[in-house]
Amino acid sequence: MEEKYKNNFKYFENRDCKYYPCHKAEHINCLFCYCPLYLKDDCPGTYTWITKKNGTKIKSCMDCLWPHQAENYEKTMKLLTKP
Repeated sequence: MEEKYKNNFKYFENRDCKYYPCHKAEHINCLFCYCPLYLKDDCPGTYTWITKKNGTKIKSCMDCLWPHQAENYEKTMKLLTKP
């Protein structure tokens, strides 16, 4: 991890969390533990659609690391403040 992200308001890594690591990555920004972009139509992350037995589609972000990468903090915040 780059030194500039350690102990930074843009990055928080909780290695003591019982769910850590929740994604397959060496470093994960836990600041956005639950993705704030889940409901966004213009989400830049990698996701797939899963169809449940009743035909309902849900967004699966299991393989997405986009909001968990420290360098995407500003981009995430910009997407969250966009009307």
